[in-house]
Amino acid sequence: MLTPLHKHLLNDFQRDFPLSSRPYQDIANTLGVSEDDVLSALTELNDNNFISRIGPIIPPNHIGVSTLVAMAVPEQQLQAVADKISAYPEVNHNYEREHTFNLWFVAVASDEGHLQAVLDAIEQETGFKTMSMPLVDDFFIDLGFKLDLHNA
Repeated sequence: MLTPLHKHLLNDFQRDFPLSSRPYQDIANTLGVSEDDVLSALTELNDNNFISRIGPIIPPNHIGVSTLVAMAVPEQQLQAVADKISAYPEVNHNYEREHTFNLWFVAVASDEGHLQAVLDAIEQETGFKTMSMPLVDDFFIDLGFKLDLHNA
């Protein structure tokens, strides 16, 4: 169950995360709690899969290069392959889709050579081909969401 602190952390800091040497202290000061309270609540949210990471979202290809990748993986091997892919620091998320190409992820690297090396390593490790689909046109979809804080 989400506590009022959990809801405020999820709701109030999707954007404009404090950029300072002590961002969690800044958040704590804003919410009237301790830095330890903030860190504990974020750990709980992570442990319960409400969040998977805290970090910046950098537009594609502004720093380094990126590509959307699709793979066709037999259902019985999907989780194991997804776990291997998620272990690569260059992969920022992956997800299942209902399609022949059922595993999709975004890979980011410093340059084209590094990106290709990562895709080659993923193919070698998993035994499945990757289909790279680099960005052609940029569309921005705001994935922020507003929680009902009245029940907080």
